[in-house]
Amino acid sequence: MRTLALLAFSAGCLRVQAEPQISVTVNMVVLHASVTSPAGAAVTGLTATDFKVYEDKTLQTLRLFRHDDLPLSVGLVVDHSGSTRSKLADVVSAARKFVQSSSTEDEMFVVNFNDFPSFGLPAATPFSHDSEELARAVANTPAEGMTALYDAIFLALGRLQNGTRDKKVLVIFSDGADNASTHKLAEILQLAERSNVMLYTIGLFDLADPDRNPGVLRRLAHASGGDAYFPKRLTELNDVCERIARDLRNQYTLGYLSSSVAPPGVFRRIRVVAGKNSIRTRPGYTLTQGTP
Repeated sequence: MRTLALLAFSAGCLRVQAEPQISVTVNMVVLHASVTSPAGAAVTGLTATDFKVYEDKTLQTLRLFRHDDLPLSVGLVVDHSGSTRSKLADVVSAARKFVQSSSTEDEMFVVNFNDFPSFGLPAATPFSHDSEELARAVANTPAEGMTALYDAIFLALGRLQNGTRDKKVLVIFSDGADNASTHKLAEILQLAERSNVMLYTIGLFDLADPDRNPGVLRRLAHASGGDAYFPKRLTELNDVCERIARDLRNQYTLGYLSSSVAPPGVFRRIRVVAGKNSIRTRPGYTLTQGTP
């Protein structure tokens, strides 16, 4: 099943007017849903009555519904290990295309990684929307050494907490391998499940690449409500990034007050239905003590 991103906030007030920000009550669960027809086309024009949201098989009552272009906080996480040396120019071009296809209201940053992760933008510039500045931020790290993918995602998730947009995304360029991180995949998957961040992964490998691990890229995307892409040729990277930007622009925002009585620490499964359409939805979330 496809997935939805879930936002869990500790306090605030519900606001559904035309402002770009979304604030919610302590028990509100907010989802971002990508909807496609049986033919694979994006579905627009749906209303709140077209959706049914289930948590642990129990139908929930929608309290929030929007279908507009919310601004994003985005991290571009880019593999600069030695195996990506020949691919880097195409990745820089794709990152530029993603920025150009995004809203001018979005804020973005770059995390590059090989043996260790590092921020691509200057320390005085935590976020930017300048496509050339962000492209330079991707290009300014040499492609050499090992691969600390999980540490890079951990660093990027931390930076996103400083983002000023409610909708948060990581776009990860990698072959899925990791041979240098201190953090483990299980930890990163748990963080992704609990966070409000969607992970979109783009596989940078061919069938002859011994380090490729598409399974990891799929698991990261599935756990977070994003999607995984595996272009067959580097020339397809620009189209993939444009497709991701378009997907983010066309999502529905749904919110409900959970009726579940499951205690903290129990995984709550989410299923969203809208007729015969396919909906990308995360499998659920785990309630932690003191948070929705």
